[in-house]
Amino acid sequence: MEAKRRDNSLRKTMHYYRLDTFRAFFACLVMIVVVTTSTTSWAANGEVNGVRVWNGPDGTRLVFDLNTHLKHALFTLPNPERVVIDFKNASLATSLRSLDLTGTPVKRIRTGSRRTGGLRVVLDLKERVSPKSAILKPNREYGYRLLVDLDKPRSASRVVAKSRITPPKRDRDVVIAIDAGHGGEDPGARGRAGTKEKHVVLAIARRLAKLINSEGGMKAVLIRDGDYYLGLRKRMNKARTHGTDLFVSIHADAFKDPRVRGLSIYTLSSNGASSEAARWLADKENSSDLVGGVSLEDKDDVLASVLLDLAQTATSDASQNAAAQVLKRLKKIGKVHKSSVQHASFVVLKSPDIPSILVETAFISNPAEEKKLRSSRYQQALARAIFSGIYAYFDRQPPPGTYMASRRRHVISRGDTLGKIAKQYQVSIKSLRAINNISGDRIMPGQVLQIPIGKDS
Repeated sequence: MEAKRRDNSLRKTMHYYRLDTFRAFFACLVMIVVVTTSTTSWAANGEVNGVRVWNGPDGTRLVFDLNTHLKHALFTLPNPERVVIDFKNASLATSLRSLDLTGTPVKRIRTGSRRTGGLRVVLDLKERVSPKSAILKPNREYGYRLLVDLDKPRSASRVVAKSRITPPKRDRDVVIAIDAGHGGEDPGARGRAGTKEKHVVLAIARRLAKLINSEGGMKAVLIRDGDYYLGLRKRMNKARTHGTDLFVSIHADAFKDPRVRGLSIYTLSSNGASSEAARWLADKENSSDLVGGVSLEDKDDVLASVLLDLAQTATSDASQNAAAQVLKRLKKIGKVHKSSVQHASFVVLKSPDIPSILVETAFISNPAEEKKLRSSRYQQALARAIFSGIYAYFDRQPPPGTYMASRRRHVISRGDTLGKIAKQYQVSIKSLRAINNISGDRIMPGQVLQIPIGKDS
């Protein structure tokens, strides 16, 4: 009987033990579900973790740092002018009070929660803008980002573009547009020591501009003169509005193998020229622009195609000649990665009527070359070599109506003849004799000849 009572007591104990174990297990399971649900809910709700502002002369870019890919809607509201960005399932995890909006079209930024959930960002504007947005995937430096570009209305830039139709004044300056690659949100390539391409190429561009502006008859236009981003076609269009005679884009190369090094120079490939011709002929927006000082807007398809082809052929030849002169000088200051002028379909080289070259100054991915790119001495040497090549190109074939064209001179070397010099500058021997008061064919080394303008001047 005693044994039976002990057995019943043991069974009750085991029953309660199993019940307590089950309750503990169930409580643990509930906690896991709650935590998992909470985590899933947190992951589903995105966050705006920061906002950066990049201001440039042609527009302003706002960059929203996101913790994940967020859906958004962008629209404008009038009276007063506003841009609204609605983020779905998102909240603001930062303060916007410290943002510097000086010089931008934005008066202030307001934020609030939407009734349907999510985050609304309102940009109160000082003036009307043309906004557009894009989501960028993570890279080595940033996570997901929403880019919001506040561009000046297209109609304003279109009026400026047509200003080239005014005949240039006599003895104008030769205009060289210098395009420092990347900028702002786009740092370009990055060296092992942390050097950013956007910084070194801007430093080189500024040095080159200073050399050009110190030479009589030449004028530099910096396409980018600060740490802000410009779209590739905006760079081309800006060069066109200044009546550019040569477009020079400056970059620093990079490769996965850190041993690769050397300078390179590019002009537009034939495939790139063909695709751009098709784009211009198909795009009605382009047809109202000027190609070589001529509008294609009122031309039939055949004539427009012929005019564009002529402009591209002349531009290609000029680009090749200018690139060859620059490469010749660059070879004197360092190893070249490619010993001849290369061809590629870079967008910034595609202007049909502006000779364009792209200089890869060095491999920033090579530690030794990265160190040189940071050096002010090497930056100056690069700028001088590029300038020397540009000057040599325009000294040989200056655009008509420029100061350089009116003062063309040739210093006679051994082996020079009047016939050889006349052929080099595409002028007649008769005009060479007339402008230099030469009665026969005798010329002396070191003698300076004035070169007439045009073939039969």
